[in-house]
Amino acid sequence: MVVPGTPRDSLHILDALLNLDAGVRQEMVATDNASYSDMVFELFSMLGYNCSPRFRDLADQRFRRAELPGMAGGDYGVLEPLARNRVNLGKVVTHWPDMLRVAGSLVTGQVRADDLLRMFGREGRPTPLGTAFAEYGRIAKTLHLLRVVDPVDDTYRRQMNRQLTVQESRHKLARDICHGKRGQIMQAYRTGQEDQLGALGLVLNAAVLWTTRCLDAAVDQLRALPTEEREHQVLDEDIARLSPLKHRNLNLLGRYSFTASVPAAGALRPLRDPDVPELDEDDDGDGDGPD
Repeated sequence: MVVPGTPRDSLHILDALLNLDAGVRQEMVATDNASYSDMVFELFSMLGYNCSPRFRDLADQRFRRAELPGMAGGDYGVLEPLARNRVNLGKVVTHWPDMLRVAGSLVTGQVRADDLLRMFGREGRPTPLGTAFAEYGRIAKTLHLLRVVDPVDDTYRRQMNRQLTVQESRHKLARDICHGKRGQIMQAYRTGQEDQLGALGLVLNAAVLWTTRCLDAAVDQLRALPTEEREHQVLDEDIARLSPLKHRNLNLLGRYSFTASVPAAGALRPLRDPDVPELDEDDDGDGDGPD
């Protein structure tokens, strides 16, 4: 998806999530520091997603307490010094029916998420509805912050960091595959950029699929060995950490040969023995250099 670099890109992420036509529904959406705002937290929360940005300035973030006007304040214990700021729930209650209509319009595709920032602002200031969205989003943001700084249970932090690591690995593979023009999309018009990104996505998915099949074949081969011949145990917890985004096995430069021949169903080349060094010269005599 081609998006401009100025607005919150998390809203474009939300558009993509709402328009998925297959696959498992995402729950946690981990992003970098530049992808959040209080309104973004609210939109994700109302639509059933968990917005989980990684804050660069975590120490400067504000924790807020949510209390209705006239309601007695609660005791937050050791968090009392952090809970000095409050959420204006009165504005949320006043605009709640309109907020539900906006959420319904997003789900049904009547409005796009990246158009909402323009709807929620007027002459550089938020509208009353935009302010209500921001106030509600501060609740979701505070819950996210509490899970991030939890000193006892780090499951949430690990899950968020694991998703970010996968995303960065995917981006690295895409940059390496898109080696022309140093991985930059140079077309000046939107259709040309979308064509280039579509081709890049196709090649990247093919590379990930191929590596996945090779990993499966390697694991099956190791498991087929008698126990006494295995140098290492094949553990399920180790297999769960394998990533098809590693690409040292891919030669991204050189000559590309495409043939119309179709191999037998499920056929793969014999797996290389890791104890045998790779060929480093033109051993097949075809004059094209290392093989």
